[in-house]
Amino acid sequence: MTDRVPGIDPKLMEILRAPGTHAPLRYDAEHNELVDDKAGLAYPIRDGIPIMLPDEARTL
Repeated sequence: MTDRVPGIDPKLMEILRAPGTHAPLRYDAEHNELVDDKAGLAYPIRDGIPIMLPDEARTL
């Protein structure tokens, strides 16, 4: 699913899912985002907090 995400508890990453598809997320270290490959969206991480709002997601 993902490698270790800086600032986010690994246990949280195990249960965290994409809001629209409920798919597992992978970490994109280059952009500091959580990626939902199923929906083609990337959610930003700001100050160690994943911003899981569709309006904040970047289309891939």
